[in-house]
Amino acid sequence: MKFFASALCVLATATFTCAVWAQTPAAGDGLMKFAALLESGQPPAAAGPALTLDQVERIALAANPEIEVAVRRVAVASAHVPIAGALDDPTAMYQGWSLPLRKPWDLNAGQHMFTLSQALPGGGKRALRTSVAESDVDVTRAQLDQVRLDVTVRVHKAFDDLLLAQDEMRIHAQHVGIARQAIEAARIRYTVGNVSQQDILKAQVALTALTEHMIRFDRDAGLASARLNTLMGRDPATPLNVQGEHAVQSPLPAIQALEALALQTRPDLVAAQKAAARSHKEQALARRAYAPDFTIAAGYMLMPTGSNMRNNYMVEGSMSIPWLNRRKHDAEIAEASARATEQDAELAELRNAARGQIQEALVEAQSAQRLAHMYHDQLLPQAEATLQASVIAYANNKTGFLDLLDSQMTVIDTDLAWIQAVADFDARLADLELATGTPFDQLQQATPEVKP
Repeated sequence: MKFFASALCVLATATFTCAVWAQTPAAGDGLMKFAALLESGQPPAAAGPALTLDQVERIALAANPEIEVAVRRVAVASAHVPIAGALDDPTAMYQGWSLPLRKPWDLNAGQHMFTLSQALPGGGKRALRTSVAESDVDVTRAQLDQVRLDVTVRVHKAFDDLLLAQDEMRIHAQHVGIARQAIEAARIRYTVGNVSQQDILKAQVALTALTEHMIRFDRDAGLASARLNTLMGRDPATPLNVQGEHAVQSPLPAIQALEALALQTRPDLVAAQKAAARSHKEQALARRAYAPDFTIAAGYMLMPTGSNMRNNYMVEGSMSIPWLNRRKHDAEIAEASARATEQDAELAELRNAARGQIQEALVEAQSAQRLAHMYHDQLLPQAEATLQASVIAYANNKTGFLDLLDSQMTVIDTDLAWIQAVADFDARLADLELATGTPFDQLQQATPEVKP
């Protein structure tokens, strides 16, 4: 790009030297307006210190409201664990017997019994209830990991979108400088009649496209900034500036290794596995319904005045008889078994969907990587070579201004398309992270490479 800017500067200077005697104050006013149009399309100044992806990610993981909600759910589930296996409250009871109807206040004439009782669940029920509650904690923790992963991937995509918009503005600014040199050269030629009015009018359409680019870039930057601020738990209108580089050279892992890794680390798969394990524990707890529950009680009885044994003590024990209510308990076991098989089926379906998502994300990433390489290694050099030839031909009066302008617009479009392809590759890497549940830097360390 520096070569083309220098070449156009030389071209403008040479043309100015040959035609300065023919310039008039009114000549080339149209092109001067185009130059002013380009000036108005300059990118805005950076807002505040630039943040890297790691910094943005740390802020989001610490302040994102969605993560805070998931953290609270884990706390709620954890608080329920000691409750699930706890005994029911003991019961205190008073009974007054044989009190005279005509003298109910004559307590010495009646029998008084004070009892303290405690219900005891059947063997193994408390441990299973505690285990089910602990499984709930495991599920909510896996769901928390899923929320963190989802937020991280969305941060990566929003960061890439904002970085892309900033790169597009930077490339636009570079090409605007080159376009100014071409406009100045054409303006000088226009004063001596070497550029027709028709060419000038056609040039206006092409040059206006540069301003249209800036409108879109500014919109994209505003949307990405709002999304990124929201993910970081900040006011969406907060000024934001980012810095970083796109990594189009990253090697891609093999599909088999990605699938194996996803089964171990993908949070929603882990949550489904924990939920399936919980349903089987609930099934085991339902089967324990045929284990009888017990109640033990101890009491003191005060007999009426004059009784031979006025002070008495009582011990009581009771047991439930679940075998006499088979219809209810068999239905509970059948319900728990159906829920367990449902959870197993959901886990199998989720694993199958995960394999499909990994395959799609990998194919998209490979395609985006090949496209980015094609733009960088083939199309961009070809477009720049065409522009170089147009500059030389224009300097030697062998081509027109519109041919030069078309060559430059081709370079601009190709340069922007390359940046877009690189950003798209980064977005596909984020999709691959979401599909596997693992950051890409860990994927590269744990899996063999696949050449695009």
